[in-house]
Amino acid sequence: MSIIDFYEWYDLCLSAAQKSNVPSFELDWLILRLTHLDKLDLRLRSPNITQKVTPELLTKLDQLWQKRLHDRLPVQYLAGSVTWRDLDLQVTPAVLIPRPETELIIDIVAEHCQDMIYQKGVWIDLGTGSGAIAIALAQHFPDAQIYAVDVSESALEIAKINANINNQINKQKIQFHHGIWFEPLAKLNLQNQLVGVVSNPPYIPSDEVLNLQPEVAKHEPHSALDGGIDGLDDIRELVNVAPAFLISGGFWIVEMMAGQAEIVRSLLRANGKYKNIQIHLDYSGIERFVSAQIN
Repeated sequence: MSIIDFYEWYDLCLSAAQKSNVPSFELDWLILRLTHLDKLDLRLRSPNITQKVTPELLTKLDQLWQKRLHDRLPVQYLAGSVTWRDLDLQVTPAVLIPRPETELIIDIVAEHCQDMIYQKGVWIDLGTGSGAIAIALAQHFPDAQIYAVDVSESALEIAKINANINNQINKQKIQFHHGIWFEPLAKLNLQNQLVGVVSNPPYIPSDEVLNLQPEVAKHEPHSALDGGIDGLDDIRELVNVAPAFLISGGFWIVEMMAGQAEIVRSLLRANGKYKNIQIHLDYSGIERFVSAQIN
């Protein structure tokens, strides 16, 4: 393969991306993810390309990029992995692709949970999906016990792989449990024992799910997206049930969609068992998280 061959292909792919309304940076991301190139190689159209991209690899890249354009398959699923915070996570259509804004949930926890009770207590990640939040919690609280729950057995398998990849199974005992929200914890008799509940639950109204961009609507698991008629079915469950499992002062935080913050705050207030209710913004200034503590 010559340099010209590669860059002829590269330029054709960029043109096709523009016509298909696919961000061109995704092509660079896919190439860099699957090769040993760096951004400078691509930017300078380096001759090193012939040493690092074999004809076989170029064929694979082309096949994957065609799937991106024609099937609208998310580029993260094509690569099979994504970087989230400092974690290298495997992702498949069995799990929701971890979003950059969700990274902030760990920063909020770190800011508000500095007392020793949180450092060595029991935390739960509900709807763990790829395991991103649970693994990040385990990294931040190395002396804590982390439970990760998901209703999807396929998702839990991915989460376990990711915990192993990021060396958390040996360093930090994360327990993975299959079930709906708090049900596995009830079976383990963990009532009034948790110091923290963290969740990125489904929060999109049912009639909006199919209208999402095709990459999401066609390929990401609807069970991780669909929050019922108003998008708040699962958040209501988390609001109502968490007080039975959290200790006094226990921390509660969820992610939500734009426009839901005041409703979630009202739910927490109406419950009567929460205090220090706060709304937190994401990188774009959107009200993305609500946190609270148990009285």
